[in-house]
Amino acid sequence: MKFHITTMGCQMNVGDGDWLTRSLVSQGFTPASEDQADIFILFTCSVREKPEQKVASELGRIADRHGGRPDAFVAVGGCTAQQIGTALWRRFPMVRLVFGTDGLAAAPRALARIVDEPGLRLSLLDFTETYPERDQAWPKDRLPAKAFVSIMQGCDNFCAYCIVPFVRGRQKSRALPAVLAEVEALATRGVREVTLLGQNVNSYGLDAAGDGTSFAALLDAVAAVPGIGRIRFTTSHPKDLSDDVIARFAALPELCPALHLPVQSGSDAVLARMGRGYDRAAYIRLVEKLRQARPDIALTTDLIVGFPGETEADFRLTLDLVRDVGFDSGFSFMYGDRPGTASERMEPKIDQKTKSARLAELQTLLDERLTASLAAQVGRTTEVLIEGQSRRDGPDGPSWQGRDPGGRIVNMTLPGAARAAGTLVRARIRQAKKHSLIGEAEADHD
Repeated sequence: MKFHITTMGCQMNVGDGDWLTRSLVSQGFTPASEDQADIFILFTCSVREKPEQKVASELGRIADRHGGRPDAFVAVGGCTAQQIGTALWRRFPMVRLVFGTDGLAAAPRALARIVDEPGLRLSLLDFTETYPERDQAWPKDRLPAKAFVSIMQGCDNFCAYCIVPFVRGRQKSRALPAVLAEVEALATRGVREVTLLGQNVNSYGLDAAGDGTSFAALLDAVAAVPGIGRIRFTTSHPKDLSDDVIARFAALPELCPALHLPVQSGSDAVLARMGRGYDRAAYIRLVEKLRQARPDIALTTDLIVGFPGETEADFRLTLDLVRDVGFDSGFSFMYGDRPGTASERMEPKIDQKTKSARLAELQTLLDERLTASLAAQVGRTTEVLIEGQSRRDGPDGPSWQGRDPGGRIVNMTLPGAARAAGTLVRARIRQAKKHSLIGEAEADHD
């Protein structure tokens, strides 16, 4: 049968969707556009209320377009599936499989069984005590230039606002040999860059399910894999970012000078109510250490406005922190209650009008930071890993797109474009656009 995957939310879901695609293809299923598919698979997010509402809207749309086809059905995975569970069956008759984050490994077999048994519905919602390893079905063809590698699952932090520990479970790290085996297999199939994924990668290996390997030691091992030229990781919790990991930015040339380090607020009072485990001064000390280790590091962050009890003065401290740190860019969100979290019971709540106004002001500042960080790259020479063709051609012919070590998008025309994807190209940045850079190729390294 033909399947179509729609992914919402974080990079963990993207990585899970990539694995499920490979696994289903190995079993004889065929990827297809939505119009041609028989099986519709949704990877969902429930970190905020709006993505959760999007899931219901997407399921309703699929039912309207494809509900009349007797063999068509929907599988819902990810955090919303874990949160709502089999209640999805009652509201959406087309849903025949719900699988949580620990149930993904069994999803291919479950889908095959549902195809063979009309009317069958299955749920895979139990949490496991150890990381649920997945069969790796590798294609014969070369893979794209970059790939995601999950190194852990779940989270033990229980920040006051966060639903993740409830929908992804407690932290479970993969054993080092399993991670390395996957990275090595990716490298032999043409992958040049890997992004190591986890809810809190800085505490990798230190949970009861882990083998005791530190995250810094994992970085060393991955950097030693032949063929891997770039390493990234996400997400980092500031309270667990060790000096050993910071030192790797100076010691490992494969580790890209880019770090997403969510701060959430610039107010110590708000950070304490959030249960983040650090204050403003500690966060700034981390930034100083990172820039000492790698002066060109690109720092990005997450910020929440309107957390219960946030005053105007608290919000101004957040704006000041953005200016003081000089983030390259950031993601910002309005606070919303999530079921079962500590902050759901906190008062006073901030009214919608105030939250909206604060979000707009913060996003304007972050846009200014992005513009400034991109403009600062003009005139510099950098190395770009080409990922594929751009959506639009440039004035000099077909345009290709890649990223510099800091993670910024760079578009350029290339000689020998037929073999461009996956190559490393030295480029001089000649122009900054709204969200990307325009480069001029100097020479490729392959």
